Amino acid sequence: MSTETLVGESKSAVRPAIVNDFSIQVATVNGSGSQSSNNVLMRSIFQMGVPVSGKNLFPSNIQGLPTWFTIRASKSSYVARKREVDLLVAMNPQTAREDVASLGPGAAVVYEETLGLEKTRSDLVFYPVPFSDLAKEVIDEVRLRKLLANMIYVGVVGHLLSIDKDEIHAAVEKQFKSKAKAVELNVKAVEIGFAYAEKHLTKSDPLRVERMDATGGKILIDGNAAGALGSMFAGVTVVTWYPITPSSSLVEQLIDYLKAYRIDEKTGKATFAVVQAEDELAAIGMVLGAAWAGARSMTSTSGPGISLMAEFVGLGYYAEIPAVIWDIQRVGPSTGLPTRTAQGDVLSTYLLSHGDTKHILLFPSSAEECFEFGGTAFDLAERFQTPIFVMSDLDLGMNIWMSDPFSYPDKPLDRGKILDAAALEKAKKFARYRDIDGDGIPYRTLPGTRHPLAAYFTRGSGHTADAEYSERPDVYQENLDRLARKFETARRYVPGPVTDEADGNEVGIIAFGTSHWAVLESRDQLRAEHDVSTSYLRIRALPFNDELAGFVERHERIYVVEQNRDAQMLQLVRMELAENAALVARLRSVLHYDGLPIDARSVTDEILRQERSKG
Repeated sequence: MSTETLVGESKSAVRPAIVNDFSIQVATVNGSGSQSSNNVLMRSIFQMGVPVSGKNLFPSNIQGLPTWFTIRASKSSYVARKREVDLLVAMNPQTAREDVASLGPGAAVVYEETLGLEKTRSDLVFYPVPFSDLAKEVIDEVRLRKLLANMIYVGVVGHLLSIDKDEIHAAVEKQFKSKAKAVELNVKAVEIGFAYAEKHLTKSDPLRVERMDATGGKILIDGNAAGALGSMFAGVTVVTWYPITPSSSLVEQLIDYLKAYRIDEKTGKATFAVVQAEDELAAIGMVLGAAWAGARSMTSTSGPGISLMAEFVGLGYYAEIPAVIWDIQRVGPSTGLPTRTAQGDVLSTYLLSHGDTKHILLFPSSAEECFEFGGTAFDLAERFQTPIFVMSDLDLGMNIWMSDPFSYPDKPLDRGKILDAAALEKAKKFARYRDIDGDGIPYRTLPGTRHPLAAYFTRGSGHTADAEYSERPDVYQENLDRLARKFETARRYVPGPVTDEADGNEVGIIAFGTSHWAVLESRDQLRAEHDVSTSYLRIRALPFNDELAGFVERHERIYVVEQNRDAQMLQLVRMELAENAALVARLRSVLHYDGLPIDARSVTDEILRQERSKG
């Protein structure tokens, strides 16, 4: 917090200035066209060099219900959701009073003046604005006035926060690109908002934006777009899907990228295939068929789709067919809350399908890792000839994240153990499910390989190492043991955890995915506010490797932070350490499962509560 004192004309407005460290919440009606305005406001702050993040909390219907967009500006580069709202833009009459009631003392409110919100509380800073009347100055067409009223609040907030008007204009031009008329109208709306605020509003809150140099070279992108790019760079050629929130935008953006960069220049024909299936079960079936034929194929879905895919995923596991499945997790069970975020599919996906199955799971925490794991997933799928799940979530997939530009992949694709005709000729024999190397991974051939030894039966039923049907008990058990051995091998290949430790720390924290960002900030809060230093292990994949047990052993108390009710990752950690009761006894749980992205203050409060009660 700056030591500078801000003095408004109001005698009660003597408060320390808060510079580049606050959250804005815009409350509107879904379908009212506010998304463009929110993007412009966020990008304007970003262009002033201030780190930002944006989270859209929207209803699952198309139009009419409340929606909230939160912009966080953080000079410390914190990007998790901030629990407290510092500036509310109340544009939804249905929720305005409830939104105001939820604010902490001292927060600021920009609102349509006819709502009379200034009468509801005396401990807030109110900025009434006649948005409806101002919109009439922008355009006569009634339909467009509602849209442009949203851009007027960008101008009002821009003036109140001292955002450079030129940066807002640049953000408007970027938002509407070549649509000159749209740029003209929206810039006019911004100007009207700016002018009104300058003439009629007295600055009485402490919030302000000042230029920094913390966003140079960085980009703003959502995780689904990053995952789509990573998949394209990894050489995906077959994509099958069934639309479901919040995963649809991954495939939609991938289609755009493929059309832009994967059309054969000589023939003008696509070098890829995208199929919208009749349901998720059909989608995963086509993925397995394409992968069996040698294509890099994938699908993207969410929890309900994962449930439908269970039987085919079991086939992929037992018949040993590569596949990449993105799970953009949302709140369940059943339809749940389709537009809210969670990490609730971890346990069920790890063991998806009947019988003894275990799957490799990847947990990206950032847009960069969505891009990276887009490629890693295909390499692992072909190396281990099994379905691979990329466990993103709605917060990462659909919200806007600041990121460094992605690194161009510099490693060749890993196609795994594939025998071509020359290799078959040299080997003189081929048994599809035989473990030659002791790592549990058999060799495979691809359809079309011109060699007498290449053909084999792909079986989801009991089979021998030679792919012959068998119900012999010893053969079945031997096959399951080999699959377990293959899973053990995967521990050495999956992305390892990222750790941050210091000697003497008694408290360790384990997290994964988007919980990472709240944990980073929480660790700073624990250290700065309560003198509690912590170590940290961020899980990036399952199965675990040896670092997990070592990390737990070096700390007295371990808090596993996750966004689900049943402590799903904690249960997997307990399973992993089950043979060492002393280590299991060190494990504790911090849970968040209200559907909103996890915030640092909630993590800090819960860890402190448990630390104080440890007795």
